[in-house]
Amino acid sequence: MSAASPTGGGETARRLLALLRPGPGGWIVAGLTVVLVAVAAGASALLLLLTGGSPTSAASAIWTGSLADSTGWTTTLLNAAPLLLVAVGACICASAGTFNIGQEGQVLIGGLAGAWVGLRLALPGPTLVVVVLIAAAVGGGAWAALSALMLRLRGVNIPVSTLLMTFLAIQLVTFTVSTPGLLQQSAQGSSGIADAASNPVPQNARLGGFGQYPSVQLNVGLLIALVAAVGVAVLLSRSRWGFRVRMVGLNPLTARHTGIRVAALGGLTLALSGAFAGLAGGLLLVSPVGTNRLQAGLSGNFGWDGLLVALVARNRPLVTIPVSLAFAVLRAGGDFLSATGVPYFLVDVVKALLVLAFVAPPVLVDLFRRRRGATPPTTPAVSVVPTKVKAVV
Repeated sequence: MSAASPTGGGETARRLLALLRPGPGGWIVAGLTVVLVAVAAGASALLLLLTGGSPTSAASAIWTGSLADSTGWTTTLLNAAPLLLVAVGACICASAGTFNIGQEGQVLIGGLAGAWVGLRLALPGPTLVVVVLIAAAVGGGAWAALSALMLRLRGVNIPVSTLLMTFLAIQLVTFTVSTPGLLQQSAQGSSGIADAASNPVPQNARLGGFGQYPSVQLNVGLLIALVAAVGVAVLLSRSRWGFRVRMVGLNPLTARHTGIRVAALGGLTLALSGAFAGLAGGLLLVSPVGTNRLQAGLSGNFGWDGLLVALVARNRPLVTIPVSLAFAVLRAGGDFLSATGVPYFLVDVVKALLVLAFVAPPVLVDLFRRRRGATPPTTPAVSVVPTKVKAVV
């Protein structure tokens, strides 16, 4: 038994490494990524200097707001949970070759569904928060499924429809929180529609956490997101359903010939992606820190940033965990940049540069390989006709 243990441990380690193995290009992609990240860091420092800021002060501000103390860590981990959920959902549909770019709207619809259930149902104890999160996931999934339905019935392009549905979601949430009889706050503020919001969800509809100030507080939402990331990674890489999803993403025609219902599976993965984004909206609504109200600004660009996390992670669910943490550091520390006189929008510029640095290498390597493959071979082609057949002829 003792002799078999190392073998089993080695097999487990190999499987974990297989989930994290680099994509096409291997070490060439990794080396090019390091170079481009360094270039992105240098460009970010140059932009800070050109705007009158100090790269050192900006880095210090980001560190202070995100990682310097327990309060910073708590804020960072709170930001990481919804980012991770959105990114994991994006990995699912991208594996099937379906590109969902409407996560921002799906986050809002998830918050809308969760707020509606939380304010209309009187359920005891923690049952209410569970129902709120389930309703948020269902709402986000149903909103994304509408795009799949539009593709099926009218041939509407998925990226276009999911993007346009985001703007519709913003208007829908604004309407519900500013209309009496729906989710409008009972005592409307003097600022009007711009500050329109719902009443806060009940206390038993809010997620708890572990730890207490001055220690780091771990929120339950982060645990949910981590379990989801690991579960989706295993499901995509080790299950029959995951194999079908990846087959559809690699070659839909071959998948159709093997009996896979490509359209149905693509629509399902899109709905699952929306469900994860909707669940992220539910987490933002019931977060232990916040107003716990539905409003048009609830999503706070978590949908867009979560999509960027998936792009940087190259659609690998396990890799989204550290990438989500890095983006959460930028979000949490970005609030401290104003103290150094640096415009906050430069944080978005830094994010964009990092995304390009991580996304461009495999594209460049693949382009180089294709150009080399287009060159005619210098060696003569070998005949594949058997010798005996030639003799008979």
